[in-house]
Amino acid sequence: MASFKILAISGSLRKGSHNTAALRAAQELAPEGVEVTIFEGLGEIPPYNDDVRTGEGYPAAVEAFRTALREADAVMIATPEYNYSIPGVLKNAIDWASRPPEQPFDEKPVAILGASPGLLGTSRAQYDLRKMFVFLNAHPLNKPELFIMQSGQKIDAEGRLTDEATRGFIAGQIVALRDWAIRLKG
Repeated sequence: MASFKILAISGSLRKGSHNTAALRAAQELAPEGVEVTIFEGLGEIPPYNDDVRTGEGYPAAVEAFRTALREADAVMIATPEYNYSIPGVLKNAIDWASRPPEQPFDEKPVAILGASPGLLGTSRAQYDLRKMFVFLNAHPLNKPELFIMQSGQKIDAEGRLTDEATRGFIAGQIVALRDWAIRLKG
């Protein structure tokens, strides 16, 4: 069976990121036939400047991101919540990727999740991402929503997601994303 490819993007650059830990768990929990690849180059993407794009073309790190997006069957984003919204590094990457030609979020199925030490589990940041993806003509997965609250109690010192209920929710979101993407291609 051909592999279904999910590009996973963590909105956190922090070494001990709980959002990146959630995506590593997604790699472990992906069912047979589904491959989850974490994009590692978010921190290399320079601040967005359209003069660079129109004058020199896309920087190499941006082109690598755009290529990874194009090659994926679906996208899974784990975002922290900073100041009631998404981190600047994630917004910056989306801004770069969404420029013409052939913006790679167009018609792309997208699942959103987030981990937070607080009680809201990045809900406000996730809703901001949903608004952006509506504008970009992506197809956000509506359910299941995944808010990993009190994440410090669910991830061990080695950065492994140990909470079985949360692992089950992530596994369920992967299957729902795959099924959503297949239905969209219909």
